[in-house]
Amino acid sequence: MSEHTIRAFDADLGELARMVAEMGGLAEKEIADSVMALARRDVELAQKVIALDPSVDSLQRAIEEKAILTIARRQPMAVDLRDIVGSLRVSNDLERIGDLAKNIAKRVLALDADIAFSQVVRGVEEMTKLVLAQVKRVLDAYASRDVDKALDVWRRDEEIDAVNNSLFRELLTYMMEDPRNITSCTHLLFCTKNIERMGDHATNIAETVHYMVEGRPLADERPKGDDTASFTALARV
Repeated sequence: MSEHTIRAFDADLGELARMVAEMGGLAEKEIADSVMALARRDVELAQKVIALDPSVDSLQRAIEEKAILTIARRQPMAVDLRDIVGSLRVSNDLERIGDLAKNIAKRVLALDADIAFSQVVRGVEEMTKLVLAQVKRVLDAYASRDVDKALDVWRRDEEIDAVNNSLFRELLTYMMEDPRNITSCTHLLFCTKNIERMGDHATNIAETVHYMVEGRPLADERPKGDDTASFTALARV
């Protein structure tokens, strides 16, 4: 980021970057804690995730207000304007990731304490590790304006989709084998779909980084391997 004649402009851009970084840290914590609460059926931890979400929402609103004020005061052009627009886009994706983590935490409160699908839960934990790695890497790419790192995140989304597809089929099998499994399996289906969508938001951020640096959207079609599209509408509830 080049130094501007008006140092206050640099301060404004720096403050936006700082708030996005803080928001990213909170979103990462929500992801990790919500899935830990799910794996352990830890109601207290799930409630902490739910209680943390307003802080993420508040930061998103602060970023929006700061961005609008900076545009009004500085009338930026070219790369400076893209930086500000990029911060808005990234904060929106982080806010949605926080909402998805909160939704998982709410499912923990609804699940039976003795749910017995340990293999599925391990799969969920593995998918979450992939998602967290994607989120961390894409936030690093945003902070350093590293297009190559962002594109690497963009290309890896199919790995998360593949795990989600596998868990989706496994849960459907449990439901067909015993109708008594339907309620708990449905909750877990919502959770896995929410984690997969977190990966989608990391991919969105990668596309934003490309736009910020290159000044144009990605021309290639987004790689996608999600076979659970029929469940998407339900997972938005």
